[in-house]
Parts: sequence; structure tokens; C-alpha cells
Amino acid sequence: MLSLTKKWRKWATRYLDLPADVTLDLPRITMVGHLHLYIENHKGLLVYSEQELRLRLTQGQLLVEGKEFVIKSMFHDELVLEGIIENVRYIHETL
Repeated sequence: MLSLTKKWRKWATRYLDLPADVTLDLPRITMVGHLHLYIENHKGLLVYSEQELRLRLTQGQLLVEGKEFVIKSMFHDELVLEGIIENVRYIHETL
């Protein structure tokens, strides 16, 4: 069952035309070709190697797979990844 806050956020997103990434606390992912990935609104780094990046999200995780990964910059809730990106996948965690 959705809480009142979640219901209000979904309503605001739909009827007030507010961006879902802001109102629903969703990640914003911008990909340039297969070489560059910019991720906003993540909740922390879980795994990092030259072939895998895994980030915690508000609900679930984001898994990025590929080769030659380099984190170009990382801030509190933003990350820029460069390398050969082969797969980007959302992993939904159910409680």
C-alpha cells in the first residue's frame, strides 16, 4: 500500500507536470553513446571495478557492466563514468 506522501508525489508528478526524478526520488541517467554515463540522484557506491559499477538507489540498484571503467568524478549524489558501456540495468529490490 502506498503511503500518503508517495501518493501525493505521484499525483504532483502527473497533474502538476513536475519532473519524476525530483518528486519521486528517481535517478536521472544520461548516456552519451557507449562511452560516457552521467548518473544523478544515487544513494551511494556499492561495487566498482574496471568491468562493473553498482549504485544504491532509493528503491533498488543500478548495475552498469562493460570494460575499462574509470570514475571521472563523484559527488554526494552524482557520478560520471567513462569506459565501454555494454549494459545498464535497474535491479528492483522488494522488501
